[in-house]
Amino acid sequence: MSTWDDCRAVERDSEKVSGAWVFANTRVPVRALFENLEDGATVDQFVEWFPGGTREQVEAVLEVGL
Repeated sequence: MSTWDDCRAVERDSEKVSGAWVFANTRVPVRALFENLEDGATVDQFVEWFPGGTREQVEAVLEVGL
């Protein structure tokens, strides 16, 4: 995977969260993951704090985003 378009863990819809990239089947913005990690949160904490997304989705996003 090299772009968000190739990542099945995320989706973009102009009707959801102003067209921001979100975790698939949620309204959780991908940017929330990076913001929380930058602030010192762990992946496990993020998954707990933002229900709906899965650890597998987070790992896929990190693979593309890093």
